[in-house]
Amino acid sequence: MPETTVDLMVEGGKATAGAQIGQSLAPLGVNIQDILKKINEKTSPFKGMKVPVKVIVDIASKKSEIEVGSPPISELIKGESLIEKGSGEPNKKKIANLSIEQVIKLAKMKQDSMLVNNLKSAVKSVIGSCNSAGIIIEGKNAKEINEDIENGIYDDQIKEGITETPAGKKAKLTAQLKEVQQRIEKELAKEKAEKEAEEAEKKKISEAEAVAVEPKVEEKKEGKEESKEPSKEAVKETKE
Repeated sequence: MPETTVDLMVEGGKATAGAQIGQSLAPLGVNIQDILKKINEKTSPFKGMKVPVKVIVDIASKKSEIEVGSPPISELIKGESLIEKGSGEPNKKKIANLSIEQVIKLAKMKQDSMLVNNLKSAVKSVIGSCNSAGIIIEGKNAKEINEDIENGIYDDQIKEGITETPAGKKAKLTAQLKEVQQRIEKELAKEKAEKEAEEAEKKKISEAEAVAVEPKVEEKKEGKEESKEPSKEAVKETKE
């Protein structure tokens, strides 16, 4: 029997009969509320995340099937980091710090849909996405943590596919994030102070140059005025 597929992107467990779903499903003559119920049941594990969903409808019987895809890596990262959105300035504002185990967990969830040959490559891909969101890994930026991975520091965790962060590590991750944030703030404050000092020095030099030029202009002007008026001696000589 002929079927049609409707692709949707919904928030896990919170699909509603809004414009997107209504316009897509209403023309098919299906029970929209029944479909929404099925979607919310199947996507409830992805609460707070955007999830791709396929609604497959049998045109004749109006029966439907729901297929839930894997959320985009950006959504999985937000869920794992417990943040609502990424950093607006990822190079200046770091908003979360994940463990390597959390990154491996995300990599395993998305590996099948990635253009990678192994889990290590998938881990690096996730790290790149984390970096774009202003998220550090093990207290380090993407370049630093990738160097550690290349040097084999996390080979055991990646080979064994460890996804559970050790209990005592969470406090360390929090401390690392705070330390990185403070360091960046100091660096930015230093850069700002240096820039302001440079601008002040330029202004000072410009003002000094302006003051030095003004007397010369006046002197030149006075010299011209004096040359226009002959001296009394010159006038006397002319009369004689």
